[in-house]
Amino acid sequence: MLNFRKDNVRGDLFGGLTAGIVALPLALAFGEASGAGPIAGLYGAIFVGFFAALFGGTGSQISGPTGPMIVVFAGVYATLNGDASLVFATVILAGLFQILFGVMRLGQYIRLVPYPVISGFMSGIGCIIIALQASRMFGHEPEGGGTIPALTAIPGAVMDPNIVALGVGLLTLLIVFKWPKVWSTFVPAPLAALIIATVVSLFLPGAPILGDIPTGLPSFIIPAVNQDSLFIIMEAAIILALLGAIDSLLTSLVADNMTRTKHDSNRELVGQGIGNMMAGFFGGIPGAGATMRTVVNIRTGGQTKISGIVHSLLLLATVLVLAPLASQIPHAVLAGILVKVGWDIIDFSYLKNAHRGPRWDLALMVIVLLLTVFVDLITAVAVGVVMGALAFVKQMADAQLTRLSASREASQVEYSEEEETLFKRSKNRITLFDFGGPLSFGAAADLGHQVRERSKGRGQALILDFSSVPFVDVSAARAVETIGCDAESAGKRVFIFGMNDKVKAVLTGLSADCCIKDDSYFERRIDAIRAAINYIEDTPHETGASD
Repeated sequence: MLNFRKDNVRGDLFGGLTAGIVALPLALAFGEASGAGPIAGLYGAIFVGFFAALFGGTGSQISGPTGPMIVVFAGVYATLNGDASLVFATVILAGLFQILFGVMRLGQYIRLVPYPVISGFMSGIGCIIIALQASRMFGHEPEGGGTIPALTAIPGAVMDPNIVALGVGLLTLLIVFKWPKVWSTFVPAPLAALIIATVVSLFLPGAPILGDIPTGLPSFIIPAVNQDSLFIIMEAAIILALLGAIDSLLTSLVADNMTRTKHDSNRELVGQGIGNMMAGFFGGIPGAGATMRTVVNIRTGGQTKISGIVHSLLLLATVLVLAPLASQIPHAVLAGILVKVGWDIIDFSYLKNAHRGPRWDLALMVIVLLLTVFVDLITAVAVGVVMGALAFVKQMADAQLTRLSASREASQVEYSEEEETLFKRSKNRITLFDFGGPLSFGAAADLGHQVRERSKGRGQALILDFSSVPFVDVSAARAVETIGCDAESAGKRVFIFGMNDKVKAVLTGLSADCCIKDDSYFERRIDAIRAAINYIEDTPHETGASD
């Protein structure tokens, strides 16, 4: 279960310790931003990190609180007025959903979300994190939850700043953005910012600080759900489960690329679900696979699940021993660290080059970003996936119809010498249609029209090439029925070759082959052409236009 390898014990220990050091300031910051308190962030990192490593399907992955999860959790915490039994029931239920995703083997489908949608909602989450922390950088707390109240609070905070808070906040930003990479090998930038800015604030008091932080082991929380909160809890749990699944599986792909391994998506979802359930039972905020911490782990030698477990044990030791020292950390310092987190989440690499790619993908990304910031995450993802899928179907349909409308001479199909001879012998009385791939429902709507227009006034035989069609749906089957019946009413005969048994069974089952004769099916193209030649030579006809 632990994927233990004796040849990498040192690498796993060092990787886990380094990842734990990087995770410490982030866990405190995420906990504070969530509303549940810094200790809840540490508990979340400990439980999610430990159990996701133990039961997950990505050996080198480090899990814990992440930006996307905190944005949703903070909204739930505010909506439910901080009622622990209700708030953490949401986390437990989200973990249960993730386990169900894994058991139902949905991991491969969750990863099918189009990149512009992922880019849009991740960038939107980055913007939300920055907006939520902007007022805290000036020593103020935004009134109310959500993005809009946070944005409206910024002008007032800027006009009436707490100079000490602003100073340590700016110092934090300077360190996290400009900390030399060489020094990061020994002290990660977030930890350096946390220590340096906090020490400075001790000599320059006046900035709001965290205050007393509980120490010791967490208490067990009994979850509760009432009728008034049921809808809120269910909706938030689904969003958390989906976001956590997407975030974790994307991080797993990053880990695969770095370690040249292959993760188990469904097992990873089960591990993440168990981790979030345990976090919920002990007052920890939800988490997911954390890309930055996973990369740090791998780069410093971590390869197996041992590294993730070591990371959690280090954080547990910190809670038991060092938690009281964290009470002097200014809110502005954690806000500065989170501003850097939000900045890193925004997909600047895509935005810089988006004008060189498809315009529609850029538009989709912007739409999802705006919905994420100003509406909600589940609406943004749902709208993005639907719009992305429809756009893909439209592109595929256009490509299929373009190929279908091309003449035989203009197609890229190579014909044998005998086939070319037979076409000449037909005197342009045969029209051949190459479907060139699966018949999508997007193309099916215009399929019959395209065939009818191209074959209008041309000969008496239509040949349909099904050799590249692995399957058909009901829409495509009805389109084939339209082609056959239109041809019959026009006094033409349809011949088909290359159709597999699966496609034939669908057509027969839906009676979509009612206008196509039983002896019109052939395995090879040459046999279909020969049959068409025999038919048109035995049937009176009018000379049509050339194909």
